[in-house]
Amino acid sequence: MNRIALLLAAVPAFAQIKDADWLTYGGNLASWRYSDLNQVTAANVKQLNLEWVFQTGIGGKNETTPLIHGAMMYVTGPDNNAWALDLHTGRQVWRYVKPVPPSLPICCGQVNRGFALSGNTLFKMNLDSTLVALDANTGAVLWETTLADYKKGYTGTVAPLVVKDKVITGIAGAEFGTRGFIDAYDIKTGKRAWRFYTVPAPGEFGGDTWPKDSKAYERGGGSTWVTGTYDPETNLTFWGTGNPGPDMNGDVRPGDNLFTCSIVALDAATGKLKWHYQFTPHDVHDWDATEDPVLLDINHEGRNVKAVVMANRNGFYYVFERATGKLLHTKAYTKVSWAKGIGKDGRPILIPGQDPTPTGNMACPGGGGGHNWQASAFSPLTGLYYFPTTDGCHTYFVTNHEFVEGAWYQGSTFTGEGHFPAGSILAVDPATGATKWRWPMVSTPTAGTLATAGGLLFSGDREGYLFALDASTGKPLWRRQLGGTVIAPPVTWARNGRQYLTIAAGPSIFTFAIPK
Repeated sequence: MNRIALLLAAVPAFAQIKDADWLTYGGNLASWRYSDLNQVTAANVKQLNLEWVFQTGIGGKNETTPLIHGAMMYVTGPDNNAWALDLHTGRQVWRYVKPVPPSLPICCGQVNRGFALSGNTLFKMNLDSTLVALDANTGAVLWETTLADYKKGYTGTVAPLVVKDKVITGIAGAEFGTRGFIDAYDIKTGKRAWRFYTVPAPGEFGGDTWPKDSKAYERGGGSTWVTGTYDPETNLTFWGTGNPGPDMNGDVRPGDNLFTCSIVALDAATGKLKWHYQFTPHDVHDWDATEDPVLLDINHEGRNVKAVVMANRNGFYYVFERATGKLLHTKAYTKVSWAKGIGKDGRPILIPGQDPTPTGNMACPGGGGGHNWQASAFSPLTGLYYFPTTDGCHTYFVTNHEFVEGAWYQGSTFTGEGHFPAGSILAVDPATGATKWRWPMVSTPTAGTLATAGGLLFSGDREGYLFALDASTGKPLWRRQLGGTVIAPPVTWARNGRQYLTIAAGPSIFTFAIPK
């Protein structure tokens, strides 16, 4: 009997468990999306039953990660909506809504990925590029601050991250020729503590990777629309950055275009750059590097290393030394046509002829990349790192595109016509990226993942199913049709000796548990 089987064999058929919250977007500051709750196991997962459902009444893509604390669940929704729900009934306790400005320029839906929480205060990004602090008991607005002018194309969709006395947040809008940044605000007052621009100005470090005597950097992209992570030992916060602007026409922005398509490690107290790594220099394929940067301890060449790992949208998996940014290992995890690999200097070894053309040119991965923003997970029980991936290619085009403030500025497009991408969930060795199992999906993935001490991996799909896999083998164990596409990642929590599973699907929030 292996280690995992022995551990699970020691769990009673219906284990009594302590209360457990879900307090951050990634489950913890390292973004493991793992819970040590073990009441639900492979042996009883088929007994999961619906406890309650909350109908938001709001259409659009629901990408929220619910937070659970005290007697309440806090969820956000499309169109600047948010709710506090009674944990046991799903009844609405309060609702927050801020009208969305008409004709708001935005890419990819009027979405929101969740709250951050500190004490009795919730923090939420709004689509009009404002950060709001709410009283967790009443939903009353405590303060609100504006990050940028939404009329110029800036939008707020990210779940913030609380680090000590600051709330750290990012911005979206690279498709409109904005200049990305990461901000930190005082949790009590809303006063900005620091800002790090992901596109440096001339004369700043990295500024020479943009054209000289040009305003290209002012519209250079580099959005930060997926939540970063934090390491208390080094006091560093790690964030991924998005595509440069214009996205697929690099002619107007010669150079590497730092710090787009990169990971940046910032001093959480000051916002100063400690180190960076650019995954895709001079990106012309929309391969944002906003995938979650996960903090793990791994064994590298016989020594324990505090690492940060990322399955990047460009098709490669990366392992870095957390404190220094030293690149330790890379490996392709899906079909890659644009590079032979990553060289010893850390730069991709390019394959010629992969850039977009006026008549169209195929490259792999496709425009959504391999692993996109959907949340990954790590289980210390299995020692495996899990993430959804799209395996396929797109045809990329390039066009000339004049910049107009607040208007779409991508310079190109891509199509999946004639291509038939496949979806999978991968389990890899986090030290090497070697695939341990692959579970094929009916279509390309839309939802994130959750690992538990019950030996399970939960996720959802485009067809509207919430499902559970054996975390060790990938064997499917259970699924439930929810009636709407699952785009959000699931979370788990416990009250009064019972483990619950919650996920958003379509316009609704569903909560499951094993009957008493």
